[in-house]
Amino acid sequence: MTYRYHDESIVKALPEDTIFVFGSNMAGTHAGGAAKTAHLHFGAMKGVGRGWSGQSFAIPTMNEHLQQMPLSQIQHYIDDFKIYTKNHPKSKYFVTSVGCGVAGYTVEEIAPMFKGISHNVIFPASFRPFVEKALPKLNQHFLHTVFSDAVIFAAQPEEAVAELDLTENEKSAAKIILNTQIYPTDSNGRDRIFEIQDILHVLQGKVFNFQHSEDDALMFGGAILALLELYSINEKDFADTWLGKQEISPPKAASKSKK
Repeated sequence: MTYRYHDESIVKALPEDTIFVFGSNMAGTHAGGAAKTAHLHFGAMKGVGRGWSGQSFAIPTMNEHLQQMPLSQIQHYIDDFKIYTKNHPKSKYFVTSVGCGVAGYTVEEIAPMFKGISHNVIFPASFRPFVEKALPKLNQHFLHTVFSDAVIFAAQPEEAVAELDLTENEKSAAKIILNTQIYPTDSNGRDRIFEIQDILHVLQGKVFNFQHSEDDALMFGGAILALLELYSINEKDFADTWLGKQEISPPKAASKSKK
């Protein structure tokens, strides 16, 4: 399942059908971070530390004494939220980095708890590797198969990916890469051309000999940038994997839970 994502910048307004989802404490103090934003701009009520109020939805990550909740308890409240989104399908849900601020947890610990939620959710971009299908290990075969003109410039990328000699998880990753808007602007309207040009400069002659028009080269480089961001790697990692010098494991959820 593929979700929509936001760039985690501070928002002060959302469409009427979109609910602001934030991490809270059971006391409902809403004194800082996304909770304060929810109170100031999205109708979160003081004293309401759980569930819907105004244009917001609170997921507790701290107790009434402002102490960190155990992950197992947070999972319980996230499961409640999953049910809420399923029962209210006409609304969209703008999820912030719940539990990753004052509560002190990491994205790797929190994001996997949302896996399998309804499709009407907009996640922070950092959650992506943990809520999509499991990402595959990057290897030479995957890169050579996906980063070809026949795939990158296909009129129907989804159909092109379906025909590739890849596993289902690899096809899922390929679709994420090809569907990630980077060029001419990314999904948040930011110009990424200088970043793409830097990538092309580093890889030219070492991995590729680009013989494309400028627009096509930038589109190709944009797909590479999408991969680098998805796996949190750099151009050298890409080049070494392309040349078969290494394989790269995907981002994984932390195996240790905080008590």
